[in-house]
Amino acid sequence: MARSLPFNIAVVCSVLLFVCTTLVCCNNGRRVGDALDLEFGGFSVPLEHSFEIDDVAKFEVRGALVLKAGREPSASLSQNQLSGEDRTKLKEVAAVDGLYRIRVPRVFRQTDRQIERQMEGYLTAFVRACAMVESHLSDSITLNTDVSGYLIGVSIVTLPGACRGTEVEDEVDLEVFNTTLRVLPPVNAPGPETALFLERIELESEKKAKNPQEQKSFFAKYWMYIVPLVLFLMMSGAQDQSGGGAGGGAANGGGR
Repeated sequence: MARSLPFNIAVVCSVLLFVCTTLVCCNNGRRVGDALDLEFGGFSVPLEHSFEIDDVAKFEVRGALVLKAGREPSASLSQNQLSGEDRTKLKEVAAVDGLYRIRVPRVFRQTDRQIERQMEGYLTAFVRACAMVESHLSDSITLNTDVSGYLIGVSIVTLPGACRGTEVEDEVDLEVFNTTLRVLPPVNAPGPETALFLERIELESEKKAKNPQEQKSFFAKYWMYIVPLVLFLMMSGAQDQSGGGAGGGAANGGGR
């Protein structure tokens, strides 16, 4: 019995060592938090586009947007090349002044759990197909989010944005997208300058308290101008009354 105890301890230690070694090998040299960072650091949503001769949208996958959660919104984009058939069709749509459309699903960017990233429709934007062709597939896509993290808007512009009828070679200029991607959170509107207004009122009150002369009434400030004017008006009224009485007496005397 005494000999079996060390043997059992050795067996248990060997099993524990084997289990630990297996766990380390399965981790592939990464830290425990690395897997979580990869899983919750961002999620992918499709970027789709459509360009049709009959102007009826038929969206296909153009690439994938990787949206990353956090206080500072960020995103990355991986895109497919245009096939020869798509390049020809895009030029045909541009020739009839058709539209080039893109769309992304409306998702909640801040959520970490995939089950809560359910799509709620799509956000769509468009440019003229001729602008897309003449820009050599150079565009700028902007994603707008609200304060809760939902994608609420998407816009696209081409660089340059004008259609000038410039000829473009299919194989050279219409194969690879050159896209600038931005994610814009909401911008807080400037609030009323209440503190500055109150500070200004306080300074004016202190200034008046230091200079009592400014608190005098209108009459106290300008009495030297008001009194002579009143006296002049009183004297003028008295002269008019005396002149009127004299005239009346003369008129009565002439009547006799």
